[in-house]
Amino acid sequence: MDGFMNILDTIDGVVWGPIMIILLVGTGLYLTVSLKFIQMRKLKHSVELVSGKYDDPSEEGEITHFQALCSALSATIGTGNIAGVATAIASGGPGAVFWMWVTALVGMATKFTSCTLSLKYRVIHKDGKTNGGPMHYLEKGVGSKPLGVMFALFTILASFGIGNLAQVNSIADGVDNLIHIPGAIGSIPMTRIISGLVIALFVGLVIIGGIKRIGAVASKIVPLMAVIYSIGALAILIMNADKVPEAFSMIFYYAFNPSAAAGGFAGAMVAQTIRFGVARGVFSNESGLGSAPIAHGAAKTKEPVREGLVAMMGPFIDTIIVCTMTALAIISTGVWNSGASGLDLTASAFASKLSYGTNLVSICIVFFAFTTVMGWSYYGDRCVDYLFGEKGVKIYHWIFVCCVPLGAIFKLSVVWTISDIFNGLMALPNLIGLLILSPVVLRETKDYFARDKGQISRSDNNKVDVTL
Repeated sequence: MDGFMNILDTIDGVVWGPIMIILLVGTGLYLTVSLKFIQMRKLKHSVELVSGKYDDPSEEGEITHFQALCSALSATIGTGNIAGVATAIASGGPGAVFWMWVTALVGMATKFTSCTLSLKYRVIHKDGKTNGGPMHYLEKGVGSKPLGVMFALFTILASFGIGNLAQVNSIADGVDNLIHIPGAIGSIPMTRIISGLVIALFVGLVIIGGIKRIGAVASKIVPLMAVIYSIGALAILIMNADKVPEAFSMIFYYAFNPSAAAGGFAGAMVAQTIRFGVARGVFSNESGLGSAPIAHGAAKTKEPVREGLVAMMGPFIDTIIVCTMTALAIISTGVWNSGASGLDLTASAFASKLSYGTNLVSICIVFFAFTTVMGWSYYGDRCVDYLFGEKGVKIYHWIFVCCVPLGAIFKLSVVWTISDIFNGLMALPNLIGLLILSPVVLRETKDYFARDKGQISRSDNNKVDVTL
């Protein structure tokens, strides 16, 4: 088993090595410059769109802009924000947070581009169901069916790992910390068995309703839990107000300087800091992976650019706001070099200042991970539909739900590593598509803003040539 894990770790190191980091950050930076820093210039309009100011229920699609954003966030706000940022700090030092920010800022342009393309090339079935995402713009836009198939296959495999087994394991860990049900079957505690079955029931009830039900549930749970978690983190930062400036200073300093060994922290070179910061940043906000465009592809709008603008709010909320709060709580409380990692590190930071800190983190991880399962079930669902049609989707749902209890009862270190590999492999065909189709997005964007923020009918893209 150790030999197999060593092979997986080697593959993971290659997939998430320097080439992937350059591709992800480089693509985001290229798109940022090409679109003239649209993530900063048009953030106000993004907020207006999310608020529902431009919603039109008569337009094609299944869910509102807000529900689409919450559906995408449901798959990103979760273990990446609570455990992922902690892992980045534990492995790469405080400087890793800086590179998470970089990934998020350029990732906003990446997500804008991918979700604009998702709407432009989406498929709307006769029953009104939508299917958007990289598989469609790779096939119809780039003209490469093999790239579309490759992306869909990697996404389906990732949906069972990072989107199901790994998340359910985190939920079971959270439930374990909150309640204890006596008894066991063999060596498996009854608490984990029952929690796995209950999670499977709720997941089944939600995903059988498709994106409409997922969007409705996510639009209620995600904002509520994000606010509750943020209040807890903010309370810690207020208590540690005198240490927050120092925490920021450490983030900036160690982003460009080696982190010396301290306490239980083994130290990290700058290259290691960058790697963990970028990898955990992408794990947190999924910019460049191509998963979020699948959720945004269901939005009710005829304007692809509108949904792109809504989508770029995702990395901002997910990484710039939520992950930063987690990072500052961990660094300012001084537990970052304790030797702990992941969920345990975040929980220890909250527990050091709040008597209910451990329970708060456990409750948040349960709900965040549950919504992540919902979001990823839809990603896999749409990719199965792309490859095998609606009949395949029903089979996929049954298999997906049946896998849920397994995530609760088994240790999944292997699953986490395999999932990390498939996440990286998803990004490769998607980034190729974004680079090839970036002129299409630039043209769409010019056209949209030439028409007073899309309030008049669409015009011929080929006849419009204005400054963004």
